[in-house]
Amino acid sequence: MKNHIQNNYDHLTQPRIGVLLTNLGTPESADKSSVRRFLKEFLWDRRVVEVPRLIWWFVLNGVILNTRPKKAAAAYRKVWTEKGSPLMSISMDQLHALRSELAESNMLVEFSMRYGSPSISDGLERLRQQGAHKILVFPLYPQYSSTTTATTFDAVAAELKNWRWIPEMRFINQYHEHPGYITALANSVRKHWEQYGRADKLLLSFHGIPEAYFLQGDPYHCQCVKTGRLLAEALLLSESEWQISFQSRLGPKKWLQPYTDQTLEELGKSAVKSVQVICPGFSVDCLETIEEIAMENRDVFLEAGGERYEYIECLNSSLDHIEMMKQLVAEHTAGWNVTEEDRDLSQKRAIELGASS
Repeated sequence: MKNHIQNNYDHLTQPRIGVLLTNLGTPESADKSSVRRFLKEFLWDRRVVEVPRLIWWFVLNGVILNTRPKKAAAAYRKVWTEKGSPLMSISMDQLHALRSELAESNMLVEFSMRYGSPSISDGLERLRQQGAHKILVFPLYPQYSSTTTATTFDAVAAELKNWRWIPEMRFINQYHEHPGYITALANSVRKHWEQYGRADKLLLSFHGIPEAYFLQGDPYHCQCVKTGRLLAEALLLSESEWQISFQSRLGPKKWLQPYTDQTLEELGKSAVKSVQVICPGFSVDCLETIEEIAMENRDVFLEAGGERYEYIECLNSSLDHIEMMKQLVAEHTAGWNVTEEDRDLSQKRAIELGASS
């Protein structure tokens, strides 16, 4: 841990605008030790698991980290590609695509993971070294939750405690109802329909959080419901043609319901014979969408009596998604224009005041 304040301001640096994209994180490889390191960092975050630290330390280190990594590593191996983790490789595609879209504006764009590598500290440092005097932090979580968006803010704040000069900061809290986001989701569903036809039911599966977090004021559930309603309206779906559910629960406590796996089992036993599942809360396909939704829950539905099951990919690096990200950046950096003339004038004045060239 850093224990000093960095002397990190260069008077001759030409000011630029920086954008830091962030996502949750992924193990560096699909082996047990890498997965264990990732889970230890992720599950120790007090926003992710709100249990007294002493009790949780014994549960995490004595039970979970001795049992879960082996199972999780096996799941990661199912989705690992030649490029490595899908979350990482697709995130890099997003990074390069957004950089290209913002090239004319001369904005800097970097990417970080909240847990694992590249860290948020690394991303902020890369922006600092390139002269970012104004930074927009863009967590790729459409719906706000303390377990995702807020913990990203924690990591940013923790890093900036070590900076002598703090750049002007802005932070995107959520974009669950942004027109560009809803349009991108609707277009992805329509594209799937054009290729495969429609199903009896469109299931919108969001990552779950403990119900207690919602009752204590986390707006996540409400924002998921609004995303679902807006998407259904865009697709002109009747109430019987779509449904929301929540996946990826952990532990014995009650999480947001209905649960995705139980919902699919019930649908399979009912008159619903075909289901298409989309995960609007994920900006990138990852373990929870590919292995859990596209594989495991497919089996749940078919074994329960369903006949046709299809998973609709996340927005990933699609043109609509990158365009939406570009729109959000423009909206949240409004008034931050830094021209070449501004940069040259700033450097000239610094030299006049005694800065060495």
